[in-house]
Amino acid sequence: MKATQFLSEAAKIQDQRGQQYDSPEGERSGGRIAAAFNAITGKDLCAAEVYLILQNTKDVRQWTASEYHHDSALDCVSYAALKAEALSGGEGER
Repeated sequence: MKATQFLSEAAKIQDQRGQQYDSPEGERSGGRIAAAFNAITGKDLCAAEVYLILQNTKDVRQWTASEYHHDSALDCVSYAALKAEALSGGEGER
């Protein structure tokens, strides 16, 4: 599968999940996850860091599985894009 195919498929999945869980613009729950985490722990996590953690989760699952897992690969691409968006929009700053 080509890199552009991963990007395209990840974008479609983000749109689908956004319609199911978040908003018409797609999956954007990182800020809300960070706020909930911070309220519980007293920490200062930002949206970009949430996406980094989720991306790392998918990487760990991929690299510890006995074989390639397509869904983990797609989700990792998706979280990378969400992390980049959050960082470029100032959601990685303190």
